[in-house]
Amino acid sequence: MSQRKKLAILVGGGPAPGINSVIGAATIRANLEGVEMLGIRDGFEWIMHGNIEHVVPLVLEEVSRIHFRGGSYIGISRANPTKDPQHLENTVISLLRLNVSQLITIGGDDTAYSALRLEHKSAGRIRVVHVPKTIDNDLDLPAHVDTFGYQTARHYGVEIVKNLMVDAETTSRWYFVIAMGRKAGHLALGIGKASGATLTLVPEEFGPSGITFKAIVDTLVGAVIKRLAAGRRDGVAVIAEGVVLGLDPSELSTLRDVERDAHGNVRIAEVDIGEILKRAVAERLKEFKIKATIIAKNIGYELRCADPIPYDMEYTRDLGYCAAKYLLDGGDAAMVSLQGGAFVPIPFDRLLDPDTGRARTRLVDLASARYAIGRRYMIRLRRDDFDDPHELAKFAAVCGISLQEFRDQFAYLIASEPPPLQLQRLPETTTR
Repeated sequence: MSQRKKLAILVGGGPAPGINSVIGAATIRANLEGVEMLGIRDGFEWIMHGNIEHVVPLVLEEVSRIHFRGGSYIGISRANPTKDPQHLENTVISLLRLNVSQLITIGGDDTAYSALRLEHKSAGRIRVVHVPKTIDNDLDLPAHVDTFGYQTARHYGVEIVKNLMVDAETTSRWYFVIAMGRKAGHLALGIGKASGATLTLVPEEFGPSGITFKAIVDTLVGAVIKRLAAGRRDGVAVIAEGVVLGLDPSELSTLRDVERDAHGNVRIAEVDIGEILKRAVAERLKEFKIKATIIAKNIGYELRCADPIPYDMEYTRDLGYCAAKYLLDGGDAAMVSLQGGAFVPIPFDRLLDPDTGRARTRLVDLASARYAIGRRYMIRLRRDDFDDPHELAKFAAVCGISLQEFRDQFAYLIASEPPPLQLQRLPETTTR
């Protein structure tokens, strides 16, 4: 008689607050159904090489309170089983040897793609669901649905930026705060808007082609000049780490030989974006004999393993419950989501971008009210500045150059400025 089949769970990518909540809730649901739960340690790292020793039984008594804590109870890795067909085959065989017939993967777009390929390779022998996790908030979900961990990361990011804003004003300096966001700027924009940072830069406004390093630098320089014209020597710029990744590599020689992860992504931690921008902005300001104290500050690792806030604790416990129940009820090949309080499975085949063959990425919508409102509160050079000769004269005076020279050097920045936000009005009604 064959052994009863098991449900396994693993975590890929980078940490995000709420992972343990998913693990705990899924385990409780499976155990209550009489199904044995296995934790696959360190993502795909071991099983893709045929090693099945790094597993741990998950039982209700041990996981019932892990939802309070950050990190991952069963570890995590960026190991990619899809790069080598043999690794993918090893992964399927390893799970079958463990008597696993159902698998929950937790991760971002790369892990979602691995889950999709694994489910296809298993040919019905292993049913797979994916739980979307990333503080970058960039998985292809409806605009109003966050990926878990994002709200917690934003919460703690705002606390950090809030303190830096006080320090900046107290010491008359600028902070360039680099936030995580390899492909999309949701986290940077969320932190910048909530904290009221001086300005926020996201990859979407500079790419994917045609942007120059000079434009990024001049945007920051313009903000410094505009603050000085208003009598302020301080400011905080929140910058998504991905703003430099769309640049021509010749502009950033440090990106040529930088280490990449198993999915081919630049290890942005190896590129000191903050210091690169700090030096470039200081050099540009020096052309106008302006001296500014600039401090580069990376935040990201401080956010990834934070204890989840109540929003993410509840959200991820719901996701874990739905993932386990969906599998136990016969579901397969879907990413689980909660939309408007309802469980919505998203088929794996809808996750793929037909052009790239990879999981789709949700970008910041520059035409949205969310972005337009954030942009309106930022201190940066705007189209109406160049329409007002009095304002422009102030900026030129700060730089010690003529009004026309200032226009010649910085007016190009407004070419990509979004149009003003138009709010929809209620239709007029007639009254008796």
